[in-house]
Amino acid sequence: LSSFTRPLVTPPFPLRLRARPAHFPASPAASAETPAKPLRVGILGASGYTGSELLRLLHLHGGVEVKFMTGERSAGQPIGSVFPQLAFSLGKGLPLLEKTEPVSAWPELDVVFCCLPHATTQEIISQIPLEKTVVIDLSADFRLSDIKTYEEWYGEHKAPALQSSAVYGLTELNRDAVKSANLIANPGCYPTAAQLPLVPLLRAGLISSADITIDAKSGVTGAGRAPKTGTIFCEVADGMHAYSVAAHRHAPEIEQGLDAVCGEKTTVCFTPHLVPMSRGILETMYVKLAEGVTAADLKAELEKVYGEEPFVHVLPGAEVPHTRHVRGSNHVTMNVFADRIKGRAIIVSAIDNVVKGASGQAIQNMNVRFGFPETMGLEQVPMFP
Repeated sequence: LSSFTRPLVTPPFPLRLRARPAHFPASPAASAETPAKPLRVGILGASGYTGSELLRLLHLHGGVEVKFMTGERSAGQPIGSVFPQLAFSLGKGLPLLEKTEPVSAWPELDVVFCCLPHATTQEIISQIPLEKTVVIDLSADFRLSDIKTYEEWYGEHKAPALQSSAVYGLTELNRDAVKSANLIANPGCYPTAAQLPLVPLLRAGLISSADITIDAKSGVTGAGRAPKTGTIFCEVADGMHAYSVAAHRHAPEIEQGLDAVCGEKTTVCFTPHLVPMSRGILETMYVKLAEGVTAADLKAELEKVYGEEPFVHVLPGAEVPHTRHVRGSNHVTMNVFADRIKGRAIIVSAIDNVVKGASGQAIQNMNVRFGFPETMGLEQVPMFP
């Protein structure tokens, strides 16, 4: 392959459109402003899990050409030396991995995906001319709009002047803002799985904002590729455990999204767990119903909001979301169940943390921003078994 380019075509199925409230804009099939030439793409941190997943997904996109990739410890090497599976189909057509800096040495790029560790992206992005290059940041560096909150959880913010221009890229809930953004903060994996069901329900006044418990479980890729004692095989296999109890950095990100629709400060009880699987997130959310509301009302609201979405699926009947059913895809499954405790409900959602929780949603945001069909490059059927 010389690039990731193919003739620009629409997906093999039409995107479904329906009228919806302004705060949940319909998913566009394509824009009249779809680029006539392939987008020139750069991937910072291509040697990590989210970077490699971007390459896997962009290979099927047809409207991009990867011109620049970085991998600090693998600079000068082909991507196949880091991820041999990528060499089979696309390795020969890709540039060699390079060091991230100096930014002045980069080729001209239309869009840059930043897959660098938290707290390392801000200084890099501050050197990128955002009037010429759209940045989609997969780290947490621009997700929290309040600088003080960011510094409480992550340390010093090194590009505070840029924070006000960053748009939070939870695509289904923020399409209109993504369309014109030049700095898109891709959401975290846990916040994606939590906010997609909770935000519409809070907006509709169907659940209490004062009593939300989130029990979350993630595969090990969520910890990144850098070797750590806590993620080696013997530490993870044959068991599961909670971590960052009452102290996980995704809690304020979830609360930020809920605050925006409640108009008041929320505090969620959020506990993540590490489970012995490579990818996937399952979240079980326990909520208090508003007066006179039933679990069936919650499900009806989610069906109304997401009924025509290409990636978000409210399951029928009492079907329970499984991570295996979304593995390797950009799909989200969710369902609502009546709790045995009167006046309460249980919501379960499942995503692939590397796709919808990271790289897939980043491509979805790129599609929205540049006028491509929203599903372009993301039509993969989930991998099971």
